[in-house]
Amino acid sequence: MQVGLCRVTLRMPESGSLKEKRRITKSLVERLRSRFNVAVAEVDDNDAWKIATLGVVCVSNEAGHANETISKVAAYMEAARGDWHVVDVHTEIIPGL
Repeated sequence: MQVGLCRVTLRMPESGSLKEKRRITKSLVERLRSRFNVAVAEVDDNDAWKIATLGVVCVSNEAGHANETISKVAAYMEAARGDWHVVDVHTEIIPGL
């Protein structure tokens, strides 16, 4: 089993409240789940209005597939640029679990 991990920090300059931030992140999380079949959750910066950190996980039987999926997720978030800007991306593939 191969596990692909991605931690993405997003900046949302137009967000003026936690409610607005939650709307933006919830929409993005649902899009990522349905489009890429990955697990996604907000993992840090829960009380900040303009920053969100998302964790994305993909489980596969091949490291190449996990890496490709995580790379596509990161590229999608950087290209989509809706109400957010990608500040930082950290990816990792954990082999042989």
